Amino acid sequence: MYTVFANRNDAARRLVAALDSYRGKNPLVLAIPRGAVPMGRAIADKLDGELDVVLVRKLRSPYSPEFAIGAIDETGWTYIAPHAREAGANTEYIEREREAQLAIVKQRRALYTPGQPPLDPKGKIAIVIDDGLATGATMVAALHAVRVKAPAKLICAVPVASPRSLETVRAYADEVVCLEVPEDFYAVGQFYASFPQVDDEEVVALLETRRRKREVQHG
Repeated sequence: MYTVFANRNDAARRLVAALDSYRGKNPLVLAIPRGAVPMGRAIADKLDGELDVVLVRKLRSPYSPEFAIGAIDETGWTYIAPHAREAGANTEYIEREREAQLAIVKQRRALYTPGQPPLDPKGKIAIVIDDGLATGATMVAALHAVRVKAPAKLICAVPVASPRSLETVRAYADEVVCLEVPEDFYAVGQFYASFPQVDDEEVVALLETRRRKREVQHG
């Protein structure tokens, strides 16, 4: 186990350097809540892009809630990982978990962007951000959710990923940007010296302040 990033701000700063070719091209930065939203805000600021969230939820293993056996997006589209059955998830469990996580997704949309539709990625450069990939399940659902809306280019950008998760997500993106791919991977948090929880209030504030800043900058 070892530390690579001081915190999410450090990770975002290093990702910006890897994404610099998109600066000035009005990319749409789509962060996976909640942890990736502070990173998304920092990246959108530096690239002069738009910021929104892509709402997905992992489907939790019945015996290890932190371990994903799949993921679901806002429409209910579901990715089931190949290891789901081995992790003890049968059809009945998966259906119950789908319903529970979809309800949370709907609650978060109402909370995060009340009265506003999600920003449309159609024809835009869309950059989907997360703070790391363990299984890759939530990123697969996020990339699928954006792909069906026809972006001009779809990019997955993460600071760190397990080798297996990186291979899983490659098929869903036009480009994958990943700074570190350690073999000895147990959890995303092991690669950050500071990895605090991000709460809903912070997500709401980050989205709102970025929206207002764009309005001032671009009228």
